[in-house]
Amino acid sequence: MSRWPASSVVAAVLALSPCATRAQTRLQSADLFKLRSVGSVQFSPDGSRLAYTIRSNDGPGPPASQLWLLELSTGKSSRVGDEKTRGSQPAWSPDGRSLAFVGSMDGKSGLIIASADGSNPSWMADIQGTNSSALTNTGREISWSPDGKSIAFVSAMPGPETAEAAGDPMVITRFLYKPTLTEGNTRFNDNRRLHIFVLEVSSKRVRQLTDGVHDEHSIDWSPNGGEIAFVSNREPDADHFFNYDLFVVRVADGAIRRLTATENAEYWPRWSPDGRTIAYGGTRRGLTDLETTMEDTHVWLIGADGGNRRELGRSVDNRQGPPEWSPDGRFVYSTVQERGNVRLVRLPVDGGQPQIIVGDRGAAGQFAVAKGDRVAYTFATARDQAQLYLRMGPEQKQLTDLNAGVLGGKELAEVEPFTFISNDNKLQVEAFLTKPPGTTEGSKHPLIVTIHGGPHAQQGPAFNFQNQVYAAHGWATLMVNYRGSTGYGQAFADAIFRDQNGDEAQDVLYAVSAAIRRNLWIDRDRLGIEGGSYGGQLTAWLITQTHIFKAAIPGRAIINLVSYNYMTYYNQYEEMEFGMRPHQGNLMDELWKRSPLRYAAQVKTPTLLIHGENDNDVPIAESEQFYIALKDAGVETVMLRYPREGHGLREPKHIVDSIDRSIAWYEKHF
Repeated sequence: MSRWPASSVVAAVLALSPCATRAQTRLQSADLFKLRSVGSVQFSPDGSRLAYTIRSNDGPGPPASQLWLLELSTGKSSRVGDEKTRGSQPAWSPDGRSLAFVGSMDGKSGLIIASADGSNPSWMADIQGTNSSALTNTGREISWSPDGKSIAFVSAMPGPETAEAAGDPMVITRFLYKPTLTEGNTRFNDNRRLHIFVLEVSSKRVRQLTDGVHDEHSIDWSPNGGEIAFVSNREPDADHFFNYDLFVVRVADGAIRRLTATENAEYWPRWSPDGRTIAYGGTRRGLTDLETTMEDTHVWLIGADGGNRRELGRSVDNRQGPPEWSPDGRFVYSTVQERGNVRLVRLPVDGGQPQIIVGDRGAAGQFAVAKGDRVAYTFATARDQAQLYLRMGPEQKQLTDLNAGVLGGKELAEVEPFTFISNDNKLQVEAFLTKPPGTTEGSKHPLIVTIHGGPHAQQGPAFNFQNQVYAAHGWATLMVNYRGSTGYGQAFADAIFRDQNGDEAQDVLYAVSAAIRRNLWIDRDRLGIEGGSYGGQLTAWLITQTHIFKAAIPGRAIINLVSYNYMTYYNQYEEMEFGMRPHQGNLMDELWKRSPLRYAAQVKTPTLLIHGENDNDVPIAESEQFYIALKDAGVETVMLRYPREGHGLREPKHIVDSIDRSIAWYEKHF
C-alpha cells in the first residue's frame, strides 16, 4: 500500500477551503450506500458462537442481507457462503453442528443448511413466498425438531382463486385482492396461502403438513417433538375480519388443535423449555387491524393444553415485542417501547417485577438469550445504526462497529428531548430536536418538522439518517410524538380515537411553537414540514390549516379519508380508529371533513409529493388527487413517483434521490 509524502498531505489539507473541510466531516446523502446494520442474531446451543445478519445498501436493488458467524472466544467473524450468498433467519440445530437459514446461493433460493463454522452451505428445499395482504406481524419461518433430524418451514402454495385471477379477463372474488407488496408489474394478490412443511434433513424429502384456504405461519417446534405451534386467522371470512389465533399441529398426522378462540389477536408463539407453556404476544380488543393497531401488544402465557391463559406483561403499560424464554424457563424477554426509546426487559414468570436488561438511550432490536445470564442483541444509538452487542450480567460489550469508516470523524448532531403541555391542557407531549452542529447564540438555522407515521408508532433518539443529513446541511429537525403515539402508555395511544387530523395535529404545531421559543437560533421564517404515511397525512392537513411553513413534503400521504378506505388493502383501519365502518352512521361525512383534499383551496405552501408506484397501503391515487387539486388552486406542486416501490422507499438509490430532491425543494423555498 503506497503512502503520500508528508509534504503532499500538508499541501492537500491547506488547499481545502473551510466549506470543503466541513463537507468532509459532515454526513452526505450518498453515505447511505456505505452504511451497514445488524439484523437478526442467534446463539449457538453451547453459547460459543453467534449467527447474525448484516444489512447492506450498496446493491442495485433493495438492501441485501448476509449471514455471518462470530466466535465469542476470539472475536473473529466470518461470512457464510460467498459475497453473493444471501441469508436471514438463522436457526441452529439442537446439537450445534449445523446452521439453517432462509436465503439464496448459486441461483437457488429457499432453505439452506451450513456447517457450524459456516462452511459447506447446501440448498435443501424451495421456499415460496406470497404478496398476500392478509399477513402481518408474522414470526419465524423455520424451526428445528428437538432431535435435529427435521426442519419445519413455511412456504406458499396456490389457492383456489389463483387460476381465475390470472385469466383474461381477471376474475376477482377475494375481498383482499390487493397485495401488501407489489414487485414489478404485479398489481394483485397472488392468492397463495402459507402452509407448514417438514424437511427430513438426511434425505432432503419434504412433506406438506397443513393445507387449505387459511395461512399458517409463525412456527415453533415443541420440546417433546410431537407438535408445532403456529398462528392462523380461522375466521369464516378471514379477508373481512383480522383475528389471529394460536394453534398446534401434530407432526405425525397433521391433526390441528386450537389453543385460543378470542376476539383479539395473538402473535409469535414460543414454547417454554419444559414444553408446558407457550409465550406469545397478544391484545385484548376485538378491533385490531392487520396493518397497525391502536392497542399495545403485551406478552401473554398459555398452557400447552390451552388453559391458564394470563397476561404476563400487564404491569408494563407500553407496547411489547415478540417474546423469548430464558434457558431455565424462569423469565420471558421482550422489547418495550418507552418515550422514544426501545428497551429490552425480562418478565419473571412467577409474576415478580419486570427487570430492565437494556435501558440505554436508543433502540434495542432483535435479541437472543443464552445460559449464564447472557443476552446478545442489536442496538441503534443516537450516533449509529443497529450494531451487535453482548450483555453478561451488568457488563456490556459492543461486538460490531460496521460503520466506523463512514461515521468515524463525522460531526453528528445531538438529539435533545423536551416536553410541553398540549393545547387542551390534558397531556404532556414529548418532542425530539436534532440540533445542527455549529449553532451559536447569533446563528440562524431552518427547522424541518419530520412527522412519524402509524399513527401508532414513535420517534426518538436512535440514529436517523435523513435527520443527520439535514443537520449536516445546517438545518434542525423536530420529531413530535403526538397523541396516538406509542411508548407513552395505552391512554396516550387511545387519545387519537375518533379524532384524526384533530388535536394530534395541534400537538405538532404546539411543538413547533415551543421549539422556536426555547431555541432562539431557529429561524422562524424558514420552516419546513414533511412526513410519511400518517405523517404525510398530517403534513398535508397542516398546510391546509396554517401558512407558517415555507415548503412541505407529504410522503405516501392519505389525502381523502373516504377514497383511501376503499382503495387500501386493509379497510379495517378506519373502523378501528373511529369505532365503526365508514358507511355506518354519519362517519362518511366526518371522514370527508377530516380530509386534506376538502381544504385544498386553503393551501399556499409549495408542496412536493412523494409516492411509490406500487403502494397498496396508501395507493398513489391519494397523492394524485392532491396533486391535481393543488394545481387547480394555483399552488406550486411537484409529484415524485418512484417505480417498483411500495409503502416507503426501499431501494437505496431512491432514498438518496429523495433526500437530495427534498433538500433542493427546501433550498428553493427558503
